[in-house]
Amino acid sequence: MGNRFELSVIAEDEQWAYECIDEAVTEIQRIESLLTTFNESSQTCLINRFAGIQPVEVEMEVLDLIERSLRISKLTQGAFDITYGSVDKSLWNFDAQMTALPNPAIARQSVQLINYRNIILNREDSTVFLKEKGMRIGFGGIGKGYAAERGKYLLKASGITSGILNAAGDMTTWGHQPNGKPWTIGIADPNSKNDLFSYLDITNMAIATSGNYEKYVIIDGKKYSHTINPKTGLPVSGIKSTTIICANAEVADALATPVTVMGVKTGLDLINQMKGIACIIIDDNDRIYTSRNIKLKSR
Repeated sequence: MGNRFELSVIAEDEQWAYECIDEAVTEIQRIESLLTTFNESSQTCLINRFAGIQPVEVEMEVLDLIERSLRISKLTQGAFDITYGSVDKSLWNFDAQMTALPNPAIARQSVQLINYRNIILNREDSTVFLKEKGMRIGFGGIGKGYAAERGKYLLKASGITSGILNAAGDMTTWGHQPNGKPWTIGIADPNSKNDLFSYLDITNMAIATSGNYEKYVIIDGKKYSHTINPKTGLPVSGIKSTTIICANAEVADALATPVTVMGVKTGLDLINQMKGIACIIIDDNDRIYTSRNIKLKSR
């Protein structure tokens, strides 16, 4: 998936633990083979190849994931949209050569094919159809969270009672550390990614962070994230990082980016209406905002 996965478990039998981990890794690789856009034979690539031409039969698992993605799209009013793959990437390189934003009209034109409403699902035939030629879907905003949850599910089903699965910073946890305490999860400082600005003690919870501190561009003194607003076609600004904490890594993964796109006020308003989900936002001025149901601990 273009991401590093790390699996850690607590067990008395080391050999058995490695066998359980190997099974979870195999599952993650299986999911990657379904969702990747880097393999022309994947079901994602087949859906994209036949956009505007004909429906594509897929595994029910893929259809279910798309259906859940569409629910997140409706919930976030399109700030999350798996048809983001339709964006014209030639406009964005986010390196030293990028010294100006594209013309707003050109930017909007570049995202004209991004529209989750144009994904047609047929559960009876298990097919997916993209209505417009040139449309593309991608699971970069939800896939690794789903894979993490599947890996955790298999580990727990095998009898692993405690562990933590880290999917490139999106983490899901269960059980406790050997000392009986919850897992301690650090949240990266967006001004120094190797340092922490806070930490949380969690168990049976997941955490995901979307930030602009690894890939961004500064134009006329203003910092722009590599995250593109699917409605305007322009990069997001105003938020350095958004962290979501909830019981499911897929949900946390899927909400972190749209909250960043929506902005501090609208994003927090959304999270505050959702049961069992918490949020931490750091804006471009290093102000920290949290949902009503969270308390931070500082080191």
